Amino acid sequence: MPVKVPLSLPSAQLLTKENIFIMDSARAVSQEIRPLRIAVLNLMPNKIDTETQLLRLLSNNPLQVEVVLLRTASYNPKSAAREHLEAFYRTFEEVKSESMKFDGLIVTGAPVEKLKYEDVAYWEELKSIMDWAEHNVYSSMYICWAAQAAMFYLYGIEKKVVPQKIFGIFESKVLDKRNPLVRGFDDYFAAPHSRHTQVDASDVRKCGMVDILAESEEAGIYLAADKSLRKVFVFGHGEYDADTLHNEYMRDLSSGADIKPPAHYYLNGEVGKLPRLSWRAHESLLISNWLNYCVYQATPYDIETIK
Repeated sequence: MPVKVPLSLPSAQLLTKENIFIMDSARAVSQEIRPLRIAVLNLMPNKIDTETQLLRLLSNNPLQVEVVLLRTASYNPKSAAREHLEAFYRTFEEVKSESMKFDGLIVTGAPVEKLKYEDVAYWEELKSIMDWAEHNVYSSMYICWAAQAAMFYLYGIEKKVVPQKIFGIFESKVLDKRNPLVRGFDDYFAAPHSRHTQVDASDVRKCGMVDILAESEEAGIYLAADKSLRKVFVFGHGEYDADTLHNEYMRDLSSGADIKPPAHYYLNGEVGKLPRLSWRAHESLLISNWLNYCVYQATPYDIETIK
């Protein structure tokens, strides 16, 4: 799938070097198809890394995707260059004021899981975005902290602080092979996790409105979705690069945190020996299935009729 983004976006230049199909507006309008319009609300501190990881996954399909990068107006992270945000990102208020509708929305994780939701600087804005998505987005995917936040706001399911950070590469088992989100998955697959909190599977099952599709004995839920597939929850970080957990570990160590090395990660258990990338194929398939079965096959051709 060619991804339509500005060619001046740093992520576009990085992905072009990887032979990922990036398309500019001039070529996009020459194709007689309606591209899927996907919004990405990027809450991660390192914007460019996360953009690159998600655009790489969104590109691996035969359809055209127009990506709109969103940021919060109520909080601007110090680690993100203002010039980059102003050049390539739009605020929720901007797209709302233009009455823009989207086939899909991805909300990334954020390093705020230890905070109470009400204490997160952009919590009120995020609640407004989730409310808006109910009638202006066909299918939404929430990742890691965003998945926990959506579970809390939409279903009242509380997160719980774990004694030791869930940090490493963990194996998950597919629980419902009939669900289109896991079509083509192996019975078991590996994926990165990095969080201090979790949503208990027992609370999700008790809720009765969300199906757990893949779960890890060590790390808990990996993938869940509501019955309509219009809300998808990914509790890990399948978009991560091979070195992302290493970089997080080095960051935490330098801050004085008492943290163990990521589990099942370093080759031969030697810190610094990066692992073989063993999770991208399944994450790419997950994104492809989401775009195909939850978005493209279901969303109306006239995007303005989403409701």
